[in-house]
Amino acid sequence: MISLFPSSKLFFAIDLGSFHLQVTWYAILILGGALLAYFLSIKEAKKRGYDKEILENFFLSMLPIAIVGARLYYVIFEWSTNFAYDPISAFYVWEGGLAIHGGLIAAIIYAYFYFRHYGINLLRVGDCIMPNILIAQVIGRWGNFINQEAYGEVVSGNYFKYFPDFIKDNMFIDGAYRMPMFLYEGIGNLIGFFLIKFVFKKYGYRKRGDMVYAYIAWYGMVRFFVEMFRTDALMLGGLRVAQITSLIFVTIGLLGIFGVYNKVFKKIYPFTPQKPVILFDADGTLIDTEKLIMDSFRHTFAHFKPDYTLGEEELHSFMGPTLRATFEKYFPEEQVDEVVNFYREFNHREHDAYVKEIPHAKEVLSTLKKDGYTVGVVSNKMEALVRRGLHVCELEEYMDTIIGCDGVTNPKPHPESLLLACKNTLSPVDDVIYVGDTPGDVQAAKNMCAYSIALVSNECGEAKLKEAKPCALIYDLREILEIVKEENEWDELVI
Repeated sequence: MISLFPSSKLFFAIDLGSFHLQVTWYAILILGGALLAYFLSIKEAKKRGYDKEILENFFLSMLPIAIVGARLYYVIFEWSTNFAYDPISAFYVWEGGLAIHGGLIAAIIYAYFYFRHYGINLLRVGDCIMPNILIAQVIGRWGNFINQEAYGEVVSGNYFKYFPDFIKDNMFIDGAYRMPMFLYEGIGNLIGFFLIKFVFKKYGYRKRGDMVYAYIAWYGMVRFFVEMFRTDALMLGGLRVAQITSLIFVTIGLLGIFGVYNKVFKKIYPFTPQKPVILFDADGTLIDTEKLIMDSFRHTFAHFKPDYTLGEEELHSFMGPTLRATFEKYFPEEQVDEVVNFYREFNHREHDAYVKEIPHAKEVLSTLKKDGYTVGVVSNKMEALVRRGLHVCELEEYMDTIIGCDGVTNPKPHPESLLLACKNTLSPVDDVIYVGDTPGDVQAAKNMCAYSIALVSNECGEAKLKEAKPCALIYDLREILEIVKEENEWDELVI
């Protein structure tokens, strides 16, 4: 027999002969909050280029560890009161009794080893995850409400004058009405979620870990004040355990926001600055193909649209997008393949006679490789032609990876090709610099929150590059050598 909502605390129950299963509202709400936090975190993490599978495996393995940590923390401080004479009841998690501080500590310890194993910066990925835990806690507190936990001092029935009746009724515990501290903590966490995600992120977020620290400090503050009124708090002698832990949380969070750990633990993961992987666009960034490209377009339009005159600004707008994306604006879909092939025929035939090295490209690449940087090329051209240009300019030997448009499903400005370059070189996505000469290159970097450097090669393109707002604007490739000397966090401070 299957029963839905058989009691106020049960979501459903199954009784089939000797088989009995009960699922509580407490479990449903805890799991529901965790899943919502997971989906919000995945959404944020994708913006930063993280592999979804790595994050899925983290959440699946972390959740039981966090629950064990939360239960263990609770049992330790309630041992003499509730478990000393019935130790087996320590395993009855469905009856309530999870301490969020214990769950957080266990999850953070596990995350430290998990993400370090994958070469992922704990603070950067933590910025994607931690604020969303506040939402999970808001939902989880309703599980405490159903179990009649997390309540406060005795109050009169009139206290609930402006509350819904179902809250008043369930706050009648041990013969008296109790303050709904679960609700006040939930409201505090909800306010914190919006403040951190939409206010602090915009006006206070300056470095990796700031969202983590903001969560720790805010939750510590909320919990400290809530514990002042709770009468079912965990105690250590005459002290409230949660208040002690909350003060520690507030201190840890504030020290992090003020940058203390970055200075004190500069040589310890995850605070150690890392060398970035440096990826370049090919045309206009390392290889001067501007005249070849423009003449290829002129030759193609002269054949297919002899009465159409291409202006200089229009020609410059063709730099960056794929050939198909460009020609689709001028020719019917059924003709695009023919036009692309005609363009490539001329471009490939004349290629070696036109191309030359961008000034100082070899000097910069040689220096970067000598200094131990991982270097690669990511282009919207076919890989074979990219390699051909690099070979002609004697730059191919410096490359750890070369990605062309035929190696990915989604060309730039989608970040797929940049992410593939990181994968091919076994480089984490946390520290990536992408150097290009078009707004599309800048946007490709932004789409994975990488550090973008825009090379200005002509006055025509400078204004548009400035509008794209790269992290750095340079006029000579040698400026890169000065930029990489900075002890920087090589990502855009955007979640």
